[in-house]
Amino acid sequence: MKNSDTNKELKMLVGRAAAALIQDGMVCGLGTGSTAACMIEELGRRVREERLQIVGVPTSFQSRILCRKYGIPTRDIQDCAELDLAIDGADEVDPQLNLIKGGGAAHTREKIVAAMAKEFIVIVDQSKLVSRLNQSFPIPVEVVPEALRFVQDVIGRLGGECQLRMGLRKDGPVITDNGQFVLDVQFPPTADLREIDRVLHHTPGVVETGLFFDLARKVLVGYAASFEVKTLVK
Repeated sequence: MKNSDTNKELKMLVGRAAAALIQDGMVCGLGTGSTAACMIEELGRRVREERLQIVGVPTSFQSRILCRKYGIPTRDIQDCAELDLAIDGADEVDPQLNLIKGGGAAHTREKIVAAMAKEFIVIVDQSKLVSRLNQSFPIPVEVVPEALRFVQDVIGRLGGECQLRMGLRKDGPVITDNGQFVLDVQFPPTADLREIDRVLHHTPGVVETGLFFDLARKVLVGYAASFEVKTLVK
């Protein structure tokens, strides 16, 4: 069983390693999730104590609130065309450094930020490393509410099983920062996820999927046993 205190310390370790890569003058994409939150906290310390001059581009309301809390200047995504660096977590990482993201329902904005960055770095603990994607974590698909039944039918014909993500401590479905629904999808182990991703991107009503192919070139991984961070490079 994973010890919550140890897990928090491991995420802080990875977060500190990632924050150390940010240099003075950079405009940086700042991701969403518990590991990214640790990175933002450490980055805020650097801004306060080292007088680091950077601008953060948050991928969600959550990360924007954290930036405000820790004193990190921010810029809206729509005001950027290119970023020096983007750092974010992931829900699964395969041996080719492809990802599943979207556990926090922010994958559309996260993918935009990752794509506009000169370098996209992923930060995870070792539990997120898998031999194939969709092994233990469903693929989030952000969907326009009016297209819900249509997209569910398309996913079913592709061999997937999907569930509408429901809110916790809130009646009804999860609503993304973009005002859309999220379907969590599981495909058979033999499914061609690249082809499925292509089909879904051509399906009206699909905003974005949580499959991140060929975007990450570097992954920082925290290992609990040795309490160290190792770098995987593509």
